[in-house]
Amino acid sequence: MAKCCSFTATRDWCFRLSFSNAGLRSTTSDLGDGTVMHCWIPKSRKENKPNLLLIHGMGANAMWQWADFIRPLIARFNVYVPDLVFFGDSYTTRPERSESFQAQCVIRMMEGHGVSRMNVVGISYGGFVAYRIAEQFPAAVERLVLCCAGVCMEEKDMEAGMFQVSSVEDAASLLLPQTPEKVRELVRISFAKPINTMPSCFLNDFIDVMCTEHLQERRALIMALHKDRKLSNLPKITQPTLIIWGELDRVFPLELAHRLKRHIGENAELVIIKNVGHAINAEKPKELCKYLKSFLMDPLPPQNGKSSDGNKIDCKALEEK
Repeated sequence: MAKCCSFTATRDWCFRLSFSNAGLRSTTSDLGDGTVMHCWIPKSRKENKPNLLLIHGMGANAMWQWADFIRPLIARFNVYVPDLVFFGDSYTTRPERSESFQAQCVIRMMEGHGVSRMNVVGISYGGFVAYRIAEQFPAAVERLVLCCAGVCMEEKDMEAGMFQVSSVEDAASLLLPQTPEKVRELVRISFAKPINTMPSCFLNDFIDVMCTEHLQERRALIMALHKDRKLSNLPKITQPTLIIWGELDRVFPLELAHRLKRHIGENAELVIIKNVGHAINAEKPKELCKYLKSFLMDPLPPQNGKSSDGNKIDCKALEEK
């Protein structure tokens, strides 16, 4: 909840202003089942532009995670930036907490805005939701980009010591920090380059404004990701997919990127960004945006993983652009 004399609330207001100045407007959709979805949508949608859906991860609301990408992308796409359920101004009274339910809510909201076909980009937790959108609504998704999203993790990976935490409860405590010390720990794990100056007064303000509302519901979202998760139960998707990962990711280690590439198969390409951790959108936004535009603006390949001129999609070509 925003408060007076708050640095976090002021920055949130600045993000709102920047989104509005970039050509987006804030909307709220009542889905009619106790679910309300907030989304930034184009003030004027252009029929000749492709639609682009940007899905955020855990943490603050969607604006904080996608602010650096709006202006570079809005010139080429009709950009949609929703708050997932229990983030920003989105919520539900329903009991569902799975990423599949999040995916259904997003698609229902997009349909309400008259959008039936789109490119989808998901980062971290948003990548889990994006994958389920591609799986459950294949006709709606042209291309998919998954950024540092451990979609292929299994419940047993925690016990095997793959992660920085030893239990899902510890993961929830880290990803939903309630003390300055926990924020600093999360930053240390998420960023490759250390951030040394983080005064407790600012961190407490950030926690108060961004990390206390819907806390138990967000914990349940994390628990639902992990419970009984097996790779053998994850359906394969067929859309052209770009997987982008930070070389030094310690939230979802690089092994999961290669596992995801193998799982999807020939329709997927993998780009590894060097010298960056999990928070690639914050550490290297320009580089990430370059890969997004290169992949999303290339001629659309058919389902066999070939480009429109018959050549296989080559990620090395992306790296040279």
